[in-house]
Amino acid sequence: MAWVLLLLLPAACLQAGNSAGYNRVNTFGVNQPAHLSGVQGGSIEIPFSYYFPWKLAKDPQMRILWRWQAFHGEFIYNSSSGFIHEHFKDRLILNWTQPQTSGVLRILDLKEKDQTVYFCRVHLNTKHGIQLWQSTGGTQLTITPRKHIPAVRTITKSPSTVTSAVTTAGLEDTEGQKNPSLVNIGAIFGVVVATAVLITPVYVMLIFLWWKKRPAD
Repeated sequence: MAWVLLLLLPAACLQAGNSAGYNRVNTFGVNQPAHLSGVQGGSIEIPFSYYFPWKLAKDPQMRILWRWQAFHGEFIYNSSSGFIHEHFKDRLILNWTQPQTSGVLRILDLKEKDQTVYFCRVHLNTKHGIQLWQSTGGTQLTITPRKHIPAVRTITKSPSTVTSAVTTAGLEDTEGQKNPSLVNIGAIFGVVVATAVLITPVYVMLIFLWWKKRPAD
């Protein structure tokens, strides 16, 4: 009969770790929020705390472990060995150090499969031997899909295109017009020719009169 009781003792210890409805006097337990929700691609923090009546050993060797999906589900984290489940690789951070009795498990880059229940388990060494217990209710994590936000398209003209357009516009405005410098030269040349046409007969007449009046040899 004694060995039957010894076999049943570990299971009883685990069940006693329920975080709700227990008197803390001469008992133990784990406190976790019953429900949490996060957004896919974001992060979530699961706070936890635990209590116990025993006096700790000189080296308590405290360990925090986490399970998911079920009370006896797979382990996803072990603080003593640094083990992290493959599904949570590079996504789990435990903010806790011995001998603290509270901490936070942070899950990064939340995925759809992360929506399940998480259980905190405590191991420590006391003057009465090694004790271990776990939250029975755990924390139900709900993952909300990230809302799709359509991208706003902005049309921006290239500076080179704008410059080209301005240059083209300038050419179009002056199309069909002569070069101003060429126009000025043409006007000056016209005045010179007109002056020459008017003055030349006068000079010819003066030369002719001078030749007629000169003394004969």
